[in-house]
Amino acid sequence: MRIAQIPPLYESVPPKMYGGTERVVSYLTEELVQAGHEVTLFGTGDSVTAATLHPVCDRALRLSKECGDPLAWHILQMQTVMEHAAAFDILHFHNDYLHYPFSKMAGYPNVTTLHGRLDLPELGYIYEKFSTLPVVSISNHQRIPLPGANWAATIYHGLPRDLYHLGDGDGDYLAFLGRISPEKRPDRAIEIAIRAGIKIKIAAKIDRADRQYYEETILPLLDHPLVEFIGEIGEDSKDAFLGNATALLFPIDWPEPFGIVMIEAMAAGTPVIAFGCGAVPEIITDGETGYIVNSVDAAVQAIERLHTFSRRHCRAVFEARFTATVMAENYVRLYETLIPGKPRVYRLDGRQTDTRLIPVPAIRPVSAPAV
Repeated sequence: MRIAQIPPLYESVPPKMYGGTERVVSYLTEELVQAGHEVTLFGTGDSVTAATLHPVCDRALRLSKECGDPLAWHILQMQTVMEHAAAFDILHFHNDYLHYPFSKMAGYPNVTTLHGRLDLPELGYIYEKFSTLPVVSISNHQRIPLPGANWAATIYHGLPRDLYHLGDGDGDYLAFLGRISPEKRPDRAIEIAIRAGIKIKIAAKIDRADRQYYEETILPLLDHPLVEFIGEIGEDSKDAFLGNATALLFPIDWPEPFGIVMIEAMAAGTPVIAFGCGAVPEIITDGETGYIVNSVDAAVQAIERLHTFSRRHCRAVFEARFTATVMAENYVRLYETLIPGKPRVYRLDGRQTDTRLIPVPAIRPVSAPAV
């Protein structure tokens, strides 16, 4: 199958540091290439991929001091994709609705994975106007604000099976990983750790938009002896950071559409203590791969019960539900249903196996082997 992957240009694929969407695009792209599909990535010139790279700009826009108008580069990306669209069976977009006027007029088979929050009032008008264009949700909860969108499937994110390894959690600390922002509630994570009397290590990015929040709310909390602020870390550091942690704290305060850090922790066998917002109940099985709580008190009590967890079972659940292979298999099934006049069915390895369309499941079965 000939597939175009079109990511945002703010980060490279994969990103050098923080960048959830671009990481997912990378994992999906590499899995599809390994399976034998012909994939072209319309990304930044500093992207690294086994696919055919069609660079739109030299480097990630977030890292470029010369970039004054990122929208201009994305419009150029849309036009470039459309100029080559006839060479592909399907165009897979990851940059929201930016391509919609192009795609609606051109009519090429396409699908868009929506990676962000959808509870913004303007979006209702967009998805009503472009109701024929198929979209993928990354959780069922993400769909709630836009029930009238043309939902083609819910496909959970996945990580390469060997990206993280089963850790023993002997570091005697709680982990907070991701981004310093009000909705991620690092202040709440710090309170939970101090109340529990356990050290917390915070590995997080600070965006310019969140600098004031960091300086006014978080910085004063970092003087506590149980709090260690590490800053933003890359992929090469996450395996040990998560694997050595007693648990990951995910005390969010917003409708999280997925939360990839939760499956990163599960891949390392590390249980997650999360507030039950957004997609959390779809990702975490309460009492099995972590605890879903609704207060700081409940989170502290959950920490006291962490000794009952099997880290091996957490890892087994990750392997059953959240690998890049599972994700890619679901996307291949979906692509096939969206290509008009080509009722073929492909296995993940790219071979044609049938001549009938098959149903596209929302997700793979969620059960894990007993450990």
